[in-house]
Amino acid sequence: MTANFAFARAAWPDVFEDASRAESYLSSDPRSACFYSRRAVEQLVGHLYDVLDLPVPYQDDLAARINDAGFARVAGVGIGQKLNLIRKLGNQAVHAQHAIRPDIALAALRELHHVLVWATFRHSAHPEAVPTGEQFDPQLAARAAPLTRDDVQRLAARFAAQDQAHARALADRDELAAEQAAEIEHLREQIAAAQATNHGPDDHDYSEAETRDLFIDVLLAEAGWPLTDPRDREFQVTGMPNGPGVGFVDYVLWGTDGLPLAVVEAKRTRASAQVGQQQAKLYADSLEVAYGRRPVVFFTNGYEHWLWDDEAGYPPRQVAGFYTRSELELMIQRRSTRLPLSGAAVDAAIAGRHYQAQAIRAVGDAFDRKQRQALLVMATGSGKTRTVIALTDQLTKANWAKRILFLADRTALVKQAANAFKAHLPGATTVNLVTDRNAEGRVYVSTYPTMMNLINETSDGESGSMRRFGPGFFDLIVIDEAHRSIYQKYGAIFDWFDALLVGLTATPKDEVDHNTYRRFHLEDGVPTDSYGLDEAVEERFLVPPRGVSVGTRFLRQGIRYDELSPAEKEDWDALDWGEDGTPTSVEADELNRFLFNEDTVDKALATLMTRGYKVAGGDRLGKTIVFAKNQAHAEFIQRRFDEQYPEHAGHFARTITHSTPYAQSLIDDFSMADHAPHIAISVDMLDTGIDVPEIVNLVFFKPVRSKSKFWQMIGRGTRLRPDLFGEGQDKQDFLVFDFCGNLEFFSQDLPGSEGSIQKSLTQRLFEARLGLITGLDRVQLDRELRSSTADTLHRIVAGMNLDNFLVRPARRWVERFAEAAAWDELTLEDAGEVLMHLAGLPSSVTDDDTDAKRFDLLILRRQLAQLDGDLVAAERIRQQVQAIATALLSKSAIPSVAEQLVLLEEIAGDDWWVDVTLDMLEAVRLRIRALVRFVPNVTRPRVYTDFIDELGEVTEIVLRQTTPGTDLERFRAKATVYLRQHEDHLALQRLRRNRQLTPDDLSALETMLLASGAGSKADIELAAAQAQGLGPFIRSLVGLDREAALESFARFLDGSRFSVDQIRFIHLIADELTANGVMDAGRLYESPYTDRAPSGIDYLFDETDVTAIVKILDDVKAHVRPEDVA
Repeated sequence: MTANFAFARAAWPDVFEDASRAESYLSSDPRSACFYSRRAVEQLVGHLYDVLDLPVPYQDDLAARINDAGFARVAGVGIGQKLNLIRKLGNQAVHAQHAIRPDIALAALRELHHVLVWATFRHSAHPEAVPTGEQFDPQLAARAAPLTRDDVQRLAARFAAQDQAHARALADRDELAAEQAAEIEHLREQIAAAQATNHGPDDHDYSEAETRDLFIDVLLAEAGWPLTDPRDREFQVTGMPNGPGVGFVDYVLWGTDGLPLAVVEAKRTRASAQVGQQQAKLYADSLEVAYGRRPVVFFTNGYEHWLWDDEAGYPPRQVAGFYTRSELELMIQRRSTRLPLSGAAVDAAIAGRHYQAQAIRAVGDAFDRKQRQALLVMATGSGKTRTVIALTDQLTKANWAKRILFLADRTALVKQAANAFKAHLPGATTVNLVTDRNAEGRVYVSTYPTMMNLINETSDGESGSMRRFGPGFFDLIVIDEAHRSIYQKYGAIFDWFDALLVGLTATPKDEVDHNTYRRFHLEDGVPTDSYGLDEAVEERFLVPPRGVSVGTRFLRQGIRYDELSPAEKEDWDALDWGEDGTPTSVEADELNRFLFNEDTVDKALATLMTRGYKVAGGDRLGKTIVFAKNQAHAEFIQRRFDEQYPEHAGHFARTITHSTPYAQSLIDDFSMADHAPHIAISVDMLDTGIDVPEIVNLVFFKPVRSKSKFWQMIGRGTRLRPDLFGEGQDKQDFLVFDFCGNLEFFSQDLPGSEGSIQKSLTQRLFEARLGLITGLDRVQLDRELRSSTADTLHRIVAGMNLDNFLVRPARRWVERFAEAAAWDELTLEDAGEVLMHLAGLPSSVTDDDTDAKRFDLLILRRQLAQLDGDLVAAERIRQQVQAIATALLSKSAIPSVAEQLVLLEEIAGDDWWVDVTLDMLEAVRLRIRALVRFVPNVTRPRVYTDFIDELGEVTEIVLRQTTPGTDLERFRAKATVYLRQHEDHLALQRLRRNRQLTPDDLSALETMLLASGAGSKADIELAAAQAQGLGPFIRSLVGLDREAALESFARFLDGSRFSVDQIRFIHLIADELTANGVMDAGRLYESPYTDRAPSGIDYLFDETDVTAIVKILDDVKAHVRPEDVA
């Protein structure tokens, strides 16, 4: 047998070695398989940087190398994603405490195989060795003895040390570096020669006539291409690098002017789509020569579709389908009409604040550099919507965007955004798709679910059924409040549309989930631009929160029966606690969920009313939002307020939730400064989207652990409000009353959770049935049960509609597993693919009986527990099934229940469960599932109490810095790269040549740093503070000109009284000044100075000379501090 990676042996010997080791650990040691996969990728990426002569990024690690724009242009999005996945799985293998699953290792190896096929075929001297039509075959893998986690960590450390030693050797030995450079140059020549003869993909396994797939015709028709003209297919071109010099383009898409707009190269579905890339390029070359215009390139295998607009400077990218004629014509027009965004004007009437313009410039810079995603971190209240409206205006005028989609997660936010676009861009027709689904315009505003539904809508066109919103419909998509849960729920939207993507979030940049950064192809903690709450407060665009922590004993500790008074114990015993009986305690997290205590709420309201900010001369509580735990809690708070403060006649505090009738009218009233209600009690509804500058009090009456949600809630109070407390008495801050420990939680560096998306019951059933099949295969039992379970899953997959855009990306697997024979035998790899690609997809095979489905899942879990030997889970589920059977026995008057009484009595007892088999459980499931709906729902009754609570100490909590700085080392590195690219700047020249800086020089240097995009104003200030000044900080980045460093010592060295050792010591100081710009005198007593003078400078120089040298160092430092000059 030939190993999976044998083709890479000659091209990349060391990569082959690591890949082979990874393969050998596949079945025996998944952790080592992932580790060596990452090691192979690290080696490969290093080689590619060498042979492609790519500049090393500012942060020379694997993450930065993979995500660097230069490398990304070579690799493309798809390969980049694979490399990042292998990198992350490898890191997980080294550091994770838990075991690495075999399917994870298999995924890493499959991705590694894809990467090596690409790299060897495209960028090696041996493309002929690549089996482009083959996939990774786990059956070919050898088997090696497993390693422990400690072994893997030691290996990682050893390899890192070896790499560092090699790098040091190259740096220290010029001859070794020269040898390696010569080897690389020779390799480049070999690769160039090999690639020159590699004119197209290896196609010996198939003929061109068989490659077209009907699905491609369907997709083209969907985009408005009827393909009725003979020239649309198999169009002959000349100038091809083959014997006859001719070729036949699978599809040519023609413009209204008779010129080709695009070529489509189709390969068999069993081959990689990239197989057709070079052939498609050659066709485009020929058509460009013949018609004078370069067409856009599509290459596809029917499952994956790639678009390549190389004329515009973009690498190939995966798309969901094809563009329409008008969309392709616009794409080609933009090659000549699109203006650089670096010089495009920003309308200050829309976004006039400096940080808004900076954000727009940062996005423009990213787009100019061919990046297609940007992430803006902007504090709530800083004008995110205005910023994207001005960005939209700029992109439209610069011919980058014609149609824009703005997505938000709530109808109210959609309404606000639509109104804002209409107000600031009256010339662009704005459509609210929530209220007017059929309207046409330039700016479309929608909720995520609405757009999910609209994508699947079709209409009749020239080519048949056409999608209204095809992949190329929008040029720009803006995501309001971009975070992980949005991508988990609605990521299919962003995969469908091939548009520029701008994400907005108020979550501090170091708290944005790493998955969000990955979605935008950014490094963790480094958004495209950021403007945090601390900066906005400092510049007086927003006001800060003042945290007030208020604990009550019950809210923090719960209620204990033993701690109640005798009278309260009597009340406790008299309460109706439901079927579970009287408890001995109620935990803190259960308070305000089913138990509501009057005194607790009364004390919280009293704290608010006495300590909250007042307006109207101090006579009225200012606008306040109370964040309640649930609807019942909100209503209870309002009842207690009305009872405690009857003088307000029920108008002062109102519940405003999604369940409140006419909630919008209440919001409108609350938004009016002097109009009741003045307290809005909300559950989720007012967390975002409400803009009331008069809000001065927020009350957290529920625990929050999502960072993004917490900062959204805090943002309700940040708006400025002049004259709020009277003429000249502006709003300076706002109060945050916290009764549930949120301030303490978010003031510490704790791992807040963004939550996870709950899988649907249908998906959980699918996954459980798949698990049952694989479990039965493992033990080779119950073929009948396996067959019926597989048949169920087969029918579900067969019912998946391939026209649904959610299903379409999984077409490869739907087609395969829609065949009944595919389920006869499932390998672990098959099961992994089904789980990954099919489990959550919609199907026409549905079951509306939720109760029956829950019972199905219960029995399935019991069967799985029995297969896995999980006795604890099996016993727990047995008790649940017995409880259901017991409840049904009381419903014997129902005929269908009466028919199953004998069975119900058996499973309600214990004897039936002795040696119960999987088939017996399945029979119970089939006979009982339809009866479960008759089991009465048992809900815990609400309990209302009036026990005396204790108010804890009221303390002020200072929230942790709301926008923690970007990682300082990365900030320094980025700033250094930028400054060295602009060394001809006058102020920078003065700094490097040791000339005295002026305040104007410092101001110019700060402007340069801000323009670099390396960090925010707060980052610069933090770095400057640590360096004891902006001048010293910048000097530490760019160093001192060596001539200037030596010149500073020229007068000191004048004459011939110093020895060679003394002069070399001075030159050593000059070396450090050249590298670091400034130097403390204390360094003169450390290495490398003590290497030449054992006791430091005093060993070589007398006291007078030492004083003179220290004075010179102080003068060099003073030259970068204008304030040091008298």
